[in-house]
Amino acid sequence: MSEPKKQSFLHGTMLLTIAAIVVKVIGAIYKIPLNDIIGEQGFGYYNTAYEIYNVLLTISVTGLPVAISRMISEANALGHHNQVRQIYRTGRSVALTLGIIGSLLMTIFCRELAQFQEQPDAWFAIGCLGPALLLICILSTFRGFFQGQGNMGPTSISQMLEAVCKLIVGMTAAVILLNTTGQYAYAAGGAILGVTTSCVVSAIYLFIRYQKAKKALPTSDEPVISYGRTLRSLLAIAIPITIGSAGLSILTVLETKVYMSQLMGLGYSQDQADVMKGIYDMSKTIFNLPIAFVAPVTISIVPAITAHVAVKNYAGARTTEESALRVLSLIITPCSVGLIVLAKPVMALLGHYSAANLPLAGNLMALLASSILFYAMIMVTNSIMQAHGHANLPVINMVLGGLVKLGATYVLTGNPELGILGAPIGALLGHMAIMVLNLITLRRCTEDSPALLRQLVKPIAASLLMGAMVLAARLGLERLLGPDCSNLILTALPILVGVAVYAFTAIKLKAITREDCLLLPKGEKIADLLHL
Repeated sequence: MSEPKKQSFLHGTMLLTIAAIVVKVIGAIYKIPLNDIIGEQGFGYYNTAYEIYNVLLTISVTGLPVAISRMISEANALGHHNQVRQIYRTGRSVALTLGIIGSLLMTIFCRELAQFQEQPDAWFAIGCLGPALLLICILSTFRGFFQGQGNMGPTSISQMLEAVCKLIVGMTAAVILLNTTGQYAYAAGGAILGVTTSCVVSAIYLFIRYQKAKKALPTSDEPVISYGRTLRSLLAIAIPITIGSAGLSILTVLETKVYMSQLMGLGYSQDQADVMKGIYDMSKTIFNLPIAFVAPVTISIVPAITAHVAVKNYAGARTTEESALRVLSLIITPCSVGLIVLAKPVMALLGHYSAANLPLAGNLMALLASSILFYAMIMVTNSIMQAHGHANLPVINMVLGGLVKLGATYVLTGNPELGILGAPIGALLGHMAIMVLNLITLRRCTEDSPALLRQLVKPIAASLLMGAMVLAARLGLERLLGPDCSNLILTALPILVGVAVYAFTAIKLKAITREDCLLLPKGEKIADLLHL
């Protein structure tokens, strides 16, 4: 891969990361007050709709944009621009078919799906989310087209547009429906309407960008592979990815059914179980804040690695893979440690939990935060295997790990000493299992296997030292200011201490290399500033 193309990997990652930060900040502005407006029960209905949606969404689009991106990247690397157009047209027809089927299923059978999830009042939210599925399928083909050419700008901007529209429309509709009906179930559906509206706006924007990009594609007289052959190639990549992701999403839906049934089997009422699920869902929302940094890396590395592999530059692919994990771990690892030691004040601040539910919320958050690094490793190793043409290999690992997660959740949530706490413990065990399987598989299937674990040593060391200092700062504040200390102070001041300690330690340990910095805009100045 040429140097400009090599630079585009982290440039694209930076664009997507900036978008992810904006999206997550807006999402926090949206979801945190939304939890106050519609309550734990309404928030539980909101997330139940998303769990159903994610299963159908995974079946419809999870594998397709990766397949489109990878095939377009390979065609571009070989100069086959007419085939780029054919790949996009083929992918679009598949996405539309799946989107129409999925939307109809979700909308028509919303009551049955809510009943299956042991939350019958979630039916309205599920029905309101149905049309968004078709729109997301359309969005996925546009994004796959741009990502395959190393252009992450349209994806980034469209994601930010979605977040803004969701905030404005969703919050307004939730308040109006709650005031009009007095029902949390309808208010949750109003919040969902913001998602559907945001998808419409994003689709219009990407359509305009696509029309301009299509005209700019070079034309040539090279033969185009037939629609049928292109379709078979797309499905050969997309189906294994889809099966693995869909299997995991289905297991997540089953996990909700399992722990809800187990909680009621322990003697909790439907309302009590709904409240606990709402608290767990809120902790998962905060868990997803650092996880947002994973997607920019995994989206960017698939076309970058594929372009290397297409010209048999396996050393270049390895360099990209190791750099990706090194940069990602610098962000993800301190987030995980920080959330573990600050779980209680973070949940009190962001979830507005009081003494009654705060201990449970803090424990759920700390347990979930323990999974963050394992989850990031899973996503990165999945993307590496997909880029190398082994899309089927992560499938078995994901399903096996999902079964571990489901089995552990069943056993642990049935224990009255643990209850709902068994769910994040089960997730941790499942993620650990998948990560181990992925590392073993990756070593066996790649031509020049990357040394991924070695990239984690320095970020983990810096994060552990940071965690010790953050914990000391938190305990010191609690002792100094007493039990009435503001949760904002208990969260913000230790975070400031942690940022300073982590930055100093990471630089001293040289956790980021000069080569990594050179892939960034103004990278040479950054490297000189850090004395790398």
